[in-house]
Amino acid sequence: MGKYEPLTEFLKQQTGSEVRMSFAQIERVIGSRLPPVAQRHRAWWSNSPTNNVMTKAWLDAGFRSEQVDIDSGELVFRRDEQGEAPPATPTAKTGRHPLFGWMKGTVTIPPGVDLTEPADPDWADRIDREYPPLI
Repeated sequence: MGKYEPLTEFLKQQTGSEVRMSFAQIERVIGSRLPPVAQRHRAWWSNSPTNNVMTKAWLDAGFRSEQVDIDSGELVFRRDEQGEAPPATPTAKTGRHPLFGWMKGTVTIPPGVDLTEPADPDWADRIDREYPPLI
């Protein structure tokens, strides 16, 4: 069991759409102190799955962090609209990162277009005329 897994389980048990917590409450749930950086830098609480191991704890529970107030040591975990966390690692099904192929189907090549042909067959001639070799 990872250090922050108790937070994942705690959040999964919550029925509301938001959970307000103090840093001290989080420390009680996980059974240890938060790292000093968590109490000084708001960016530590970002929802980027590659940010830190604790981020994965609330994302895996289907929550996002919001309203992080470093001065008061409080924040809000809000249930994600889809109710699930964005995948942070390659999917088991494909073995690829979930962003791989995210633009699939957005670019189409019309029939008859040969992508191996230069767009302008005379480009090399113009280059030689406009920029003659210096030798």
